[in-house]
Formats: sequence, structure tokens, C-alpha cells
Amino acid sequence: MVVWNPWHGCHKISPGCANCYVYRRDESIGIDASVVRKTESYDNPLKKNRKKEYFITPETGIVYTCMTSDFFLSDADKWRQGCWDIIRERKDLKFHIITKRIDRFEQCIPDDWGSGWENVTICSTCENQEMTDYRLPILIKLPIKHREVISEPILGEINMEKYLATGLIEHVTCGGESGDNARPCDFRWIQEIRRECIRNSIPFTFKQTGSVFIKDGKTYHIDRKDQMMQAKKSRHNYYPGMGNAYSIRYTLPDRMDLFERLQRSGFRSKFHLDNKDKEYIKEKGMKTIMEHARDFVTNRLSAENPENDGKQTPMKGHPVFIAQHATACCCRSCIEKWHHIPTGKKLSASEQSYIVDVIMDWINKEIR
Repeated sequence: MVVWNPWHGCHKISPGCANCYVYRRDESIGIDASVVRKTESYDNPLKKNRKKEYFITPETGIVYTCMTSDFFLSDADKWRQGCWDIIRERKDLKFHIITKRIDRFEQCIPDDWGSGWENVTICSTCENQEMTDYRLPILIKLPIKHREVISEPILGEINMEKYLATGLIEHVTCGGESGDNARPCDFRWIQEIRRECIRNSIPFTFKQTGSVFIKDGKTYHIDRKDQMMQAKKSRHNYYPGMGNAYSIRYTLPDRMDLFERLQRSGFRSKFHLDNKDKEYIKEKGMKTIMEHARDFVTNRLSAENPENDGKQTPMKGHPVFIAQHATACCCRSCIEKWHHIPTGKKLSASEQSYIVDVIMDWINKEIR
């Protein structure tokens, strides 16, 4: 990869900007980051060596554009057309443009943009639910060939599934905030967006933990040099069909503790077998009920990305369905949240057996 900064400096416009790394760095060397200026790097993609070969080649990797400003900043309107000319000339390079100003996009594109340029990816940021619901509807409606979403720094729980379900977003990246005044990043927020990506077969990257990282209710303060490595070690990146989730370490819950927690859940504890369910079990026998449970788990839950995940288990119609909701074995997201078995992987034979055992334990308790 290579970074191309044709101009430098920006203005803060949303909560994600509060602790901007550009402002922090510039302040440390006595520069006012709110002053926007054209840089000496303006025409870097066109520069050549003595052999008249481009310094930046396709082998160099993705050209991340305007990383110390915003490409669609109004202060840069007078310089932007020249950048588009450079990007058009260098069709052999792939340019990634990350912006908080997706609402200015249509005002800033060249006349020949059409339905988008193949060598340009537009990445819209969204740090919280408010910015998600403002920016992503704009992003998916614009004439763009390649769209990505970056939630960094992530500042709260975000649901972006309805935007991912359009099939127009190619990648999602999440990460925490760095710096002395960093706001916390809760691992649960990362996991939920990852699950949304898995359900929609969209690649997901957990880029960094941030300085203040919350996991399982505990708060960790992580040095800047370790934040990306700790995120990588979690093995929570996801690329469909690549088997990333198989290396995620987890521990199954203690069975007694699990059932106590389920009983304390207002939603889970409301499920019970009625007389009709009990009569059905008596008629079929527990062996047959267990076979039904195995069949449901294998056919509805075991795939890497089960069809209609989250809605595949009816609320009634079979004792096993009731048991699945009561024990949080109804979908892969609930199985991850309650039983710690990662989403994004095919369930092993032992994991399937564990789920069937939990379901049958609950049914036996209800029968007794």
C-alpha cells in the first residue's frame, strides 16, 4: 500500500473527529491542522524515475488517498479536479478514498464519472448509529463501482445490517480509538458487526482494539504498538469461505451456570413445553426427539453461513423449536453470544453434539 496526500488539514464535523489523529500529531509539532493546504505530494502518482518509470506501480498496492484530510472537503474544491485527472490517467492503480463527507460526493465528481470508475473505491465512515443512518443510505444510492464502510473509531453499538443486505457494500472495517483521550471500544460491538457481515457474506476486518478495550466486562489499556496485533490475534477477521473463524479460541460455558443465566433472561425463561408438546414427546419417545434435534441442528445451524440465519427456527410447532429458543440454540448469533461457539465456521460434529445435548437437557428438565 501507499499513501497519497494531495492536501493536508481538515475540519471536525462529527463525533468521530473529536480526537483526530491528524490534529494530535500536528499539535505536537506546532501546526494548526484546521488550515488546509496543498502539499508537495499533489502529483505523486505521476512522478517517474530516471528510466521514466512510475515510482508508484500496481505492485506497490492500494493507493490510500487523502489520509490527512478529506477528499471531499470544500476547502479543496479548487484542487480536486486535478486529482481526478491523475486518477483517470493512472487507471492501472487502485485508489481508496475514505470520507466523512459522502453527502458532498455528487458535487465533487468529474463530468465523465458516469456510474463510477473501476479503479476507485469509496469508503464511508460511520462511528455511531446516527452517522450510520445518515451516511450509509447516501453511500448505497450513489453511482459508485466499489463501496466500503469503515467504523473507526467505533463509539457504540451499531446495526448496519439493512445496508449490508443491499449487496452493494464490499467490505467493512472496524476498530477502536487510539490516543491519550481515547473513548472505549467494546468487543461486543465488533462481534455484532462481524455477525452482520457473515450473515450477508461480506468480508470484515477488525483493524485495531484502540487504547481502551472492553472484553467480557473487563477494561484493558493497550499500548499503541500492540493495538493492531491484539486485534489480529483475536482472529475475528472474516472472508467468506476462507475458514478464518476456525482458529478462534473459545471455551464452552459451564452447563449449570448456563442454565442459571438462561433462567434469569426474561426472554429465554418464558419458553415452556405445553401439554400438547409433552404428549408429542411421549408419543414419539425421547430417542426420536433427539433425532429430530440432530436433524434441525445439522440442517439449519451447522453451515458457515446458514440460510436465513436468525429466522430459521420457528417459535412453535415442535418441542425442539421451543427448546432451541429457551437455550439460545436457535441461530448462530445466539449460539455465539450464549455458548461462545464462533460464527463464520461450519459446526464440527462435537459442537453439534454439544448443542443437541443442551437442547435435550432442557427438554428433560421440562418433562420432569
